[in-house]
Amino acid sequence: MTLNAIETIRLLSPELVLLITGFLVIGVDLAQRRRDEGRLAATVAVIGLLLAAFQAIYLYFVAPNTIVLSTLAIDLYGLFFKVAATVGVALVIIASVNFMAGRSKFLGEFYALLVFAALAISVLVSATNLLLIYVSIEFLSITSYILAGFLRGDVRSEEAAIKYFLYGASAGAILLFGISLLFGLTGTTDLAAVGKALQAGGDMHWLGLIALVLVLAGLGYKASLVPFHQWAPDTYDGAPTPIAAFLSTASKAAGFAVVGRVFLVAFPQFQPEWTQLLGAIAVLTMFLGNLTALKQKSVKRMLAYSSIGQAGYILLGLVAVSSDPTFGGINGLMIYLFGYIFTNVGAFLLLLPIEKQTGGSTDLTHFDGLATRAPGLALLMSLFLISLAGIPPTAGFIGKFYVFAAVVNQKMLWLGALAAVNTVIAAFYYLNVIRHMYFAEGPAQDGMSVSRGLMAVLAINAVMVLAIGI
Repeated sequence: MTLNAIETIRLLSPELVLLITGFLVIGVDLAQRRRDEGRLAATVAVIGLLLAAFQAIYLYFVAPNTIVLSTLAIDLYGLFFKVAATVGVALVIIASVNFMAGRSKFLGEFYALLVFAALAISVLVSATNLLLIYVSIEFLSITSYILAGFLRGDVRSEEAAIKYFLYGASAGAILLFGISLLFGLTGTTDLAAVGKALQAGGDMHWLGLIALVLVLAGLGYKASLVPFHQWAPDTYDGAPTPIAAFLSTASKAAGFAVVGRVFLVAFPQFQPEWTQLLGAIAVLTMFLGNLTALKQKSVKRMLAYSSIGQAGYILLGLVAVSSDPTFGGINGLMIYLFGYIFTNVGAFLLLLPIEKQTGGSTDLTHFDGLATRAPGLALLMSLFLISLAGIPPTAGFIGKFYVFAAVVNQKMLWLGALAAVNTVIAAFYYLNVIRHMYFAEGPAQDGMSVSRGLMAVLAINAVMVLAIGI
């Protein structure tokens, strides 16, 4: 179907809103005569992000399953991830206002970079062309490198950015190599056309598998899958905490979105092979993330490794691809990711008042007696940790239920059994933090001060975690 200019603009409205918002944020920040600690720039950014989310929801009802410019799919899959990412970034920005005040002079640029990161995600999750996927990933990566190292003079932040850049550059080169090989084999970069060409060319089987592995290596780093995860713990731990929340949720969701679209559309010929490969990677990711998280003394670093373990559960939704509309693997993956964004953003952002009181430390001992010093924060942290553990009635439980149901429905009982073992392992270190908050004797300190913006974000996350779970 040929689209006219007006229809094209309407279908691209979420991306156009984000693009305009990013430049508006920079303009507003430059035009301000009196510094307000970036509050006006942050407000403009949040309004633009929410407007883009509403536009994506609107498109779901008026333009399902439409291809724009032969490179972007306007479908439920892409629109879902657009809404999840833009809302997640908006929550991160609201919580960042007080955190960033006084830490940097470039607050307008900080919020603009987050908006541009949301723009990159919005394009990435809808892209149906390998070159556009590559460009979108590089755009997202560049904004993420800068955000991870945004606190100039902070050694840990700068180290996080350097490690992230080195791994990202290597992964980008591998991905480009895989795309080049696919183009050489098929003569196209369109995902659907690549899939048809690979199905038609019988003598391309092994070369196609090599290209698949290279593409997986390039995309796997964005989703922090083992063995492409090495950058994640140090980057999450060293980056500003709001950025760690962003990288572990919205950015990771984009990684899974593109892995799902690429493998299902471009590699249906190799579904038996990549199902086994991704199943093995999911198991390794769960075990490495959860077993390493057990040994951590820093709660922030524990959450970093926990995020790797969670990536393994999410990958199960893709492994258990099914045509069943209720228990389909992709449906389970989407539900899991939606709840995971609110849960993990809440858990990371709840570290901010702890860091403020301890000078940046999130050692487990600082959580001793938190229920006495700040009962509200302890209750919220408990809710987020229970959700990450997959205990009802939370979003984490519903997400795991759909993923496990998809696995069982596909007769992959060995995957379900290993995932259940990992759920028990993860519950141990999540509940251990709760034990420290409620049953360990903490220091005699005054209560913690929490900004209204952060409290509002934590409350929204808590409500969503419970609403999805119920």
